[in-house]
Amino acid sequence: KVGWYNAVLQPAFHLPYPDDTLAFLVLSTPSMFDKALKPFVNKERLKIIRDPVDQCVSHHLSCVKEKFPDQKVDIICDYEILPNRKPKFLAQTAAHVAGAAYYYQRKDVKLDPWGEKKIYGVCIHPKYGGWFAIRALLLFPDIQVPFLEQSAPIDCVSTEEKRIELLEQFNFHWQDWRYRDIIEVKERYSEEQKAYFATPPAERFRLLGLPGEAQ
Repeated sequence: KVGWYNAVLQPAFHLPYPDDTLAFLVLSTPSMFDKALKPFVNKERLKIIRDPVDQCVSHHLSCVKEKFPDQKVDIICDYEILPNRKPKFLAQTAAHVAGAAYYYQRKDVKLDPWGEKKIYGVCIHPKYGGWFAIRALLLFPDIQVPFLEQSAPIDCVSTEEKRIELLEQFNFHWQDWRYRDIIEVKERYSEEQKAYFATPPAERFRLLGLPGEAQ
C-alpha cells in the first residue's frame, strides 16, 4: 500500500495517492539480461536506442499496462527524476516496505565503526543477494486495498559482523561485486552481464553489437 511507503518518509518524498492505494514494486532478476534485454535490443536494432536497459524496462511495463485496459495504471521508473533533481520514488525504501528486499542502513549497525564517513545503505534480496535491481513502481489509483497486510522483508544479513562487512564492501569496494555475495545466492549475473554493467554507458552499445549511431 502507498501508505506503508509514505509513513516512513518525509512529506517531500510522499507519493500523491491515498494510503490504501495498491502498488506493485518491480524487480529485475539476473535472467533479465538474456530473457528480456538481448531480445529487446535485437528487435529494436534499427531504431534509436539511448539507454538499452531503461528502454527495455519501459517497453515491458507498457506491455503490462496493456493487460489492464479497464484500469488506470501509473508507472514510475527508477530512473525518473523530479524538476528539483530528486528521484520520483526512493527505490530501496519501496523495496523494504513492500517486503521484497531488506534495506540495510547504518542504523542497523549497533557499534558504528565509520565515524564521520558518509555511509549509504543497500538492499539485499533473500534469494538473489545483491544480484538484482529495483526497476519501477506500478500504481493502481482506482484500487483501494484497506485489508492488505504488510509483510516484513526477510532479514537475511542478521549478524552485526555481516552487516558491517556488507556496508563496508558496498560503500568502499562496490566495483568488485563482493557485496552482492554477502549471502549464498540462487542465481547471479553471468560474466557477459557483469562485463556489460562494468562498462561505461557510452561504450555498452558495442557490447550489444549496436552501431555507434544508436546512441
